[in-house]
Amino acid sequence: MSTFSLFLVAMLIHAQFASSTLMQTSEGTKWILEKNSRRQLGTDSPSCRTGNPIDDCWRCDPDWETNRKMLADCAIGFGRNAVGGRDGEFYIVTDPEHDDPVNPLPGTLRYAVIQDEPLWIIFDQDMVIQLKEELMMNSYKTVDGRGHTIEIANGPCITISDATNIIIHGVYIHNCVPAGNAMVRDSPRHYGLRGISDGDGISIFGARDLWIDHCTLARCSDGLIDAVYESTAITISNNYMFQHNEVMLLGHKDDFLADQKMQVTIAFNYFGEGLVQRMPRCRLGYFHIVNNVYTGWEMYAIGGSANPTINSQGNVFIASGDNSTKEVTKREGPQGSSEWKNWNWRSDGDMMLNGAFFTPSGEESPGSYAKASSMVARPASLLANIIPSAGVLNCQIGKQC
Repeated sequence: MSTFSLFLVAMLIHAQFASSTLMQTSEGTKWILEKNSRRQLGTDSPSCRTGNPIDDCWRCDPDWETNRKMLADCAIGFGRNAVGGRDGEFYIVTDPEHDDPVNPLPGTLRYAVIQDEPLWIIFDQDMVIQLKEELMMNSYKTVDGRGHTIEIANGPCITISDATNIIIHGVYIHNCVPAGNAMVRDSPRHYGLRGISDGDGISIFGARDLWIDHCTLARCSDGLIDAVYESTAITISNNYMFQHNEVMLLGHKDDFLADQKMQVTIAFNYFGEGLVQRMPRCRLGYFHIVNNVYTGWEMYAIGGSANPTINSQGNVFIASGDNSTKEVTKREGPQGSSEWKNWNWRSDGDMMLNGAFFTPSGEESPGSYAKASSMVARPASLLANIIPSAGVLNCQIGKQC
């Protein structure tokens, strides 16, 4: 199924789950259908460029497969300096089955990601990789699934701990489960005992300069993407997330003050059907939430505690038909509103549909959001041309991706 068709199906699923407010729910569906109808009829620009600065940087190139490493120069936001394995050799994963957590076999994904040197990791065929223990990534790696259907599923998934310069692109990560109390190798020179993992899709601990782009994530035991313990300089972009409870946690604990330096950009993602909360849930740091589409949430979309700065710009929020879940935001603090009224949370140019509303707080001046600003927001009205490409792309060799 094409990404465009997937997007329309998701919108229709959203409409089907709305009960008593069909007319209002149709407002969101009508918006996306009209925008894409004009594009299909040729009334919009025929250019392959959409206004998404990441995709416009590389997707028009029919020789993308030859020029794979061009992707590393296309990051935006706080994770824009993540070069991944750009300056290293290509490594081709050929073996999806024989995962050995302590003595990884050449040809496996685990063997590639633990190496010390930079590597641009690609695949020679479609693969479903079921890991025995969490995949511990070493620095300066790109995992590039373009050209094949690559799944990491039905086992423990990815951990990025005390590493830097990592790009994960074009991987479907789903049904991740806890593991641990086992020996796991994290470099050619070291392996050690790992405790029980949470069952996240991607767990980030004490890491920086990371970029997660065009992945699809769903149905994990804990979070889809969690970043804690002083992680920073992260961009999470163009991903499609669905059927999950606690989507993203950014920040370890309210009293873990080292997370005050955290900076995360969340851009051009599509938050699809069956999501409940934490899109994201933030603590202490600075968060630029820009040009995403939200198609409903069962509890809330954006939440936080311990005075995070939230800069929400150019998003589309489409509330569900449940009148109790119209509010985008949720704050947690022992003193209630008397505490969070001074937290800097703003909604700037967001589109609110089907009764959605964002409760702002704190200061309104742009200077208050300088540390939570990482890119120029596109108008929310343009997102119909951008978000149909969220998630894993169907890239075919010799054609524009």
